[in-house]
This record gives sequence, C-alpha cells and structure tokens, in this order.
Amino acid sequence: DYHEAGHAVVSLKLPGTDPLHKVSIIPRGRALGLTTWLPEEDRHNYTKLWLEGRLACAFGGRVAEELVFGADKVTTGASNDIEQATSIARRMVTQFGMSDRIGVIAVGDREQEIFLGREIGHRRDISESLSQMVDAEVKRIVDEAYERARSILSLNLELLDRFSAALLERETLDREEMSLLNRGEPLPPRAAPQPPLPSYEPS
Repeated sequence: DYHEAGHAVVSLKLPGTDPLHKVSIIPRGRALGLTTWLPEEDRHNYTKLWLEGRLACAFGGRVAEELVFGADKVTTGASNDIEQATSIARRMVTQFGMSDRIGVIAVGDREQEIFLGREIGHRRDISESLSQMVDAEVKRIVDEAYERARSILSLNLELLDRFSAALLERETLDREEMSLLNRGEPLPPRAAPQPPLPSYEPS
C-alpha cells in the first residue's frame, strides 16, 4: 500500500523524527492503515524542527499516491492527515510563535476575538489583516512540508516500491523489517504460524 509506505519512507529519510515503530495496512476503525512512531523520550515540548518533520511525514501518504498513480487518482485516505497537518501548522503560527512574519504573539483563530474591542473600526481592520496573514503563513508552512515530502519520495521511489510490496505481502512491518528495507537488504522469511494444539473432550 503506497499510502502507508509514503509515510514510512519520508520518516526514515528525514532527520530529527521519532523512530518508526510499526507500519500496517490492516484497517482499524475508520483508518485504512496505520503508521506509528516510538518517541525516544516523553515529549512535553516540541521543537520547530520536529514539528516541521511531523508535517512532512503527514503528507507522505498523499504525495506517494500522487507520484505513483497521478494527481487525478489520489484517494480520500489523506483527509485526516491533511486535517492534522493544518492544525499543527496553525498552532505553530498562532500559539508557538514559530512564524517570523507573525512574531511571538498569541493569535486567536478567525472565529475567536483577536483583539479586545474588535467592534471598533480600526481594530476590526487590523484583526482581519492579521487573520489573513495567519492564513497565508499556515498555507506557506503546509506547502513547504508538502514539497519536502515530495522531494524525499521523488529521490526514493525504489524504496517506496519496496515498502509497498512488503506491506502487501506481510500487511505489517516492524521496526527491524523497516530498517532492513531502508538498507536495501532482503527481509528474512517469517516463521510459519504454529498450528493450534488439538483439544480433547473429556470422555
């Protein structure tokens, strides 16, 4: 499955991201597949570099579909990824002070009051202008993350193919298997499942 393979390959090739734990194409609830990371430490604070990497990883699935199948064949599977990435980018701009253009001020969402006394004319004009700047910065951050994912996957199409083939064969890849694929090494055969022990009914 190229969607989950895209998440995985971007993460593997991007410095500063948490190590991958598991990639699976087994549906869980509304999710058609799952890519999970294993943080090396409990995170309470996030660096700008880590957040930017997380955004690029989020777009790995959508970009992989686009590169392999074409822009007109992408699926709706990336809708949750897009929603999460947009939310992260907006928080970077409005809460974390990670936009040079906006600066280190807390900015409410468009639906919230940005300034006290918003009803005053010039305040309304300023807040609307700031809201437009916020939207532009969020779009810039999201677009840059998308292009970063595209650049990584374009340079690693062979690895993307290997990941997708391995997922179709095994459905789930663990950390060691992903590491082998990343190094270009073959995956060892999986042990055949043990047959269940026969059960005996008491006579």
